[in-house]
Amino acid sequence: MSSAHSYEYKVVTFRESLIGDALDSDKLEKILNEHAADGWALKAITAADVKGRIGPGAVEGLLLTFERPRG
Repeated sequence: MSSAHSYEYKVVTFRESLIGDALDSDKLEKILNEHAADGWALKAITAADVKGRIGPGAVEGLLLTFERPRG
């Protein structure tokens, strides 16, 4: 396999609290820019129920999938 076509991926969970309906766009933008600075490009954003740290419930969240060339 040629290294030119080899990629690595990272999935980051972006979870918001149940208080309020609006996503924190500044916080999301900061995460995107931090990963971009390390060479990661956003590949996909997927809405998902993300398991909370406390209790069995889940909260609305996003899975951010990043891609960058391996090497």
